[in-house]
Amino acid sequence: MRRTKWLALGMAMAPFAAQAETPDGAGEAMAAASIVVTGTGLALPPGTPAYGSVVIDRDRLEDAASGRIESVLADVAGFQQFRRSDSRASNPSNQGATLRALGGNASSRTLVLLDGVPVADPFFGYIPFSALVPDRLALVRVTRGGGSGAFGAGAVAGTIELASATRDQMPAFGASAFYGSRDATELSASIAPDLGSGYVSLSGRWDRGDGFQTTPRDQRVAATVPAAYDSWSTNLRAVAPIDATSEIQFRGTLFQDNRTLRFAGADSMSQGQDASIRYISRGRWQVDALAYLQARNFSNIVISSTSFRKSLDQRNTPSTGIGGKIELRPPVGADHVLRIGVDSRFATGDMFEDAYNAGIASNPLTARRHAGGDQITSGIFAEDDWTIGNLVLTGGVRADRWSIRNGFYKAVSAAGTVTQDSSYANRSDWEFSGRAGALYHISDAVALRGAAYSGFRLPTLNELYRPFVVFPITTQANAALKPEKLKGVEGGIDLTPASGVQLSATLFYNRLDDAIANVTIATNTRQRQNVNTIVAKGVELTASAQLPADFSLLASYAYSHSKVDAPGMAFDGFAPAQVPRHSASATLAWAPKAGPELSATLRYTAKQYEDDLQSDVLPDALTLDALARLPIGHGISLVARGENLFDEDVVTRNAGGSIDLGTPRTLWIGVRIGQ
Repeated sequence: MRRTKWLALGMAMAPFAAQAETPDGAGEAMAAASIVVTGTGLALPPGTPAYGSVVIDRDRLEDAASGRIESVLADVAGFQQFRRSDSRASNPSNQGATLRALGGNASSRTLVLLDGVPVADPFFGYIPFSALVPDRLALVRVTRGGGSGAFGAGAVAGTIELASATRDQMPAFGASAFYGSRDATELSASIAPDLGSGYVSLSGRWDRGDGFQTTPRDQRVAATVPAAYDSWSTNLRAVAPIDATSEIQFRGTLFQDNRTLRFAGADSMSQGQDASIRYISRGRWQVDALAYLQARNFSNIVISSTSFRKSLDQRNTPSTGIGGKIELRPPVGADHVLRIGVDSRFATGDMFEDAYNAGIASNPLTARRHAGGDQITSGIFAEDDWTIGNLVLTGGVRADRWSIRNGFYKAVSAAGTVTQDSSYANRSDWEFSGRAGALYHISDAVALRGAAYSGFRLPTLNELYRPFVVFPITTQANAALKPEKLKGVEGGIDLTPASGVQLSATLFYNRLDDAIANVTIATNTRQRQNVNTIVAKGVELTASAQLPADFSLLASYAYSHSKVDAPGMAFDGFAPAQVPRHSASATLAWAPKAGPELSATLRYTAKQYEDDLQSDVLPDALTLDALARLPIGHGISLVARGENLFDEDVVTRNAGGSIDLGTPRTLWIGVRIGQ
């Protein structure tokens, strides 16, 4: 099996690699030096390619074997979550997204946007992947690095932009039903009727499963249970034209996700109610105005791995995010695309938790804890793309005013005695960031590009005020954390050697100062701290090709040499936790215009370390996914999906030998209507 895996890996990397396409119309937009705001609302200025963006189209989004957005994003080598688990078998608060081997501590270092709205949880900073259903999306654009630009603050590792599907991409009625291994079901339905000259789409999805055993067989005990999950989400989107060049878009999303991990009673819940309204004008003066509201909550029960009784009940973590953006694109001539605007985001949240003595049979309450605070970031930005023949120069600057306020932590004993009552000083400051790039078309087949950028990320309320336990490790919060600050450069070449063939190579160097990491300070004890610097450098290779006989290949490979610069610390010179040196993905698909469709996706992740001291290894992993679709007429298709067909043991956590595993071989059979 090992030999077979490495042979398959060599085949996947032979063409070298990525899940990438340039969206239709992007080339014309560059040539005409005018911005294009697509029907999705996704802006495509001519300078965008200078930052090496990768686009995942709707066909690929609909063909994921897992049906989950985080699996599709893994097609872009270098994308990673804090842990290797997907959203069925991971604690929701672990679901941070990052790029470029900058390491992780569960909060997202990548700015993830849905129709321009930041989707990260206001308290934790995690991404609610289970609520981001691929079938609802038109495309995804991933920018590795690239700084903040006009996106907003927080993009230290890059930006992932998700755009909702448009009316012409959605059937008037669509539905799917799948049944999978371990009594798993996945049901979804959508309707998208026209409403006047606009339209409304309403979609819902419910999936559940008995789950797989995340615990290796030799570590299971009587209290060990599979990672059961039960989640649902519903989405309402309406688009109403005002006139020939402008429209209003509304989106509302409700979701809830329930999971059980490792032990009976170790239940977590995350939920959200999000709403946004957006005005887009494509006239002579282009306007993009956005306002949004997010209400989220999270709860989690920690079970002792020795007594198997409740040790902590994180019973309530309500948080709210409020924000908006106004962007203007004035008519400044055929050679320039100017974007100016302001944006702001306010986040507030509270953590309520109860601690219990798991060593006593009666499992008594020992303490009640309450922590929280507020954050606000407001910025002003300007960005311009200047087309000079075959050369496009692009650059932007931002000035952000941030503040962290009203932080506190209070602990009360079971008898009602206050044991800690801390209030933390308010803090505020200005951060200035920017980016600049150049794109030069040597010919229709060759383009050179280069970029430099900077950005920053505030520590989340979770990092500042909430400690947590993943047995046997306790990680302490740190109310004194400073913002992370990134500086980076990159250069690349894009090749189109033949019709339907695109190749790309990018060299990058990123430096993250004051990086927030989980630092070991004692046996089984860590604390969130700012470390001096993380330096990440490497190469990213991407390829896409339309092959004879209706075959296509999409592939991606990333090599990253990342290390921590922390003079005087035990981990100085080590690789950041959770960072693999190599990652690769390749998808081979056969899709004739009429008839069955087949696709297979091979992914490889090199070994990485669980902790800052490199004492616990997560071995390398190679997985194979596949999908087959057979149309049977009248818009109905039979679909078979397979995840991890090698049945590879993917180690997702290793804390002193206490191990969790990722998704084993999982098979699905189902039907789709309306596609």
